[in-house]
Amino acid sequence: MSDNLEVVHLKDLTIVRITGKLTAADYETFVPEVEKQIQEFGKLRLLVELHNFHGWTMGALWDDIKFDSKHWSDIKRLAIVGESKWEAGMAVFCKPFTSANVKYFDHTKLEEAKKWLVEEE
Repeated sequence: MSDNLEVVHLKDLTIVRITGKLTAADYETFVPEVEKQIQEFGKLRLLVELHNFHGWTMGALWDDIKFDSKHWSDIKRLAIVGESKWEAGMAVFCKPFTSANVKYFDHTKLEEAKKWLVEEE
């Protein structure tokens, strides 16, 4: 796992902590792990924590689009926790690429995001 990506699995909840800029190599690690969780649990709840996030390399952005289209219906809820206005915009940007219920939380609301993820629909 790279220094800027950490993935933690708690049954059907996957937590992804991202710092800096995501690369295609990060997706080579991340995608198989998440796909294994999808096979085991079906639909996942995904918590993405962004800290000092600087976006994606072009290769990583392409990998992200491929992941989103392949797993359109495999994510039940997606909480994005970040530190800036443009990260809040990512939640809006993500919606067309997933059937998941997507919500943005400021980094000061991490516990609120976790509670929202585990609520029943």
